[in-house]
Amino acid sequence: MQNIDWKSLGFKYMNTHCHIRYVWRDGAWDKGELVSEPYLNMHIAAACLHYGQAAFEGLKAFRCKDGKARIFRPQANGERMFKTARRTCMAQVPVELFVDAVKRVVKANEDYLPPFGTGGSMYIRPLLIGSGAQIGVAPADEYTFIVMVMPVGPYYKGGLKPVRAIILDEYDRAAPQGMGDVKVAGNYAASLFAHETAKHAGYPVELYLDAKTHTLVEEFATSNFIGIKPDGTYVTPDSHSVLPSVTNKTLKQIAADLGMKVEVRPIPFEEIATFSEIAACGTAVVVTPVCEITRGSTVLKISGPDACGPVLQKLYETVQGIQYGELPDTHGWCVEV
Repeated sequence: MQNIDWKSLGFKYMNTHCHIRYVWRDGAWDKGELVSEPYLNMHIAAACLHYGQAAFEGLKAFRCKDGKARIFRPQANGERMFKTARRTCMAQVPVELFVDAVKRVVKANEDYLPPFGTGGSMYIRPLLIGSGAQIGVAPADEYTFIVMVMPVGPYYKGGLKPVRAIILDEYDRAAPQGMGDVKVAGNYAASLFAHETAKHAGYPVELYLDAKTHTLVEEFATSNFIGIKPDGTYVTPDSHSVLPSVTNKTLKQIAADLGMKVEVRPIPFEEIATFSEIAACGTAVVVTPVCEITRGSTVLKISGPDACGPVLQKLYETVQGIQYGELPDTHGWCVEV
């Protein structure tokens, strides 16, 4: 194992001891095996390459205060992948198998789990692909399920840093009644050009409106939208085109636990100006505060550019406290390895 400077980790790929790999053939998954080689020998006609049969998840494991390794909400990610597989006509990974696979690969790579106190964690990337050869437009006859892991550092070193966001009306993330609510690779391919356009213009993230009317807030490029009202109400969009984020579900529950009112409903674009705090939420960072949103010549100032708002800061610290075992896990979200 290579020497790792735990406090200097970024958020990028790193080879570890192994990944775990399962293959589905003739209606059943095999028992899975730990594979040290980080490559796949795949047929050139694999359905994932031609017809986009590819889905993935993202979750984390943590070295907790008591020294134990725990995975955060793997069952929720397994349930979401199960739903995605059904929508894309892929072999569904049973949730029990999904959770067991994650536990096996984390255990096999526990040397790469950053120590408690470093701010690091183990990022877990499950991947499901149609690996069987298929030239006609149809589901594959073979599927491969992989779980890879790698150590990552805190996304923001030195505290949460607010970012600027932009709305690019000429691009949509997902079609109405399309596949925006499942975690397929194609959704991210659809957002790449807009994301690069935003980044080159100086905006780390873009915000999408609904594709049908461009009047309702949907989500950021890779993260759900959260708005905090001046009275402390937690608001997030209700839309078929929004991916049901495990992080957002977690934050909604924590907000309710803290006595906040939680609303899941359509959010008109004009309402953005009424929020005292706005954030993108996702596995990598938990929350990314947004200090302003630009749409054409309109610039909406949400907060100052230097510090996270108090409500988002509290939510972030509560999630991290549960993940690292510093706060009680009253909902049973953390699974011990």
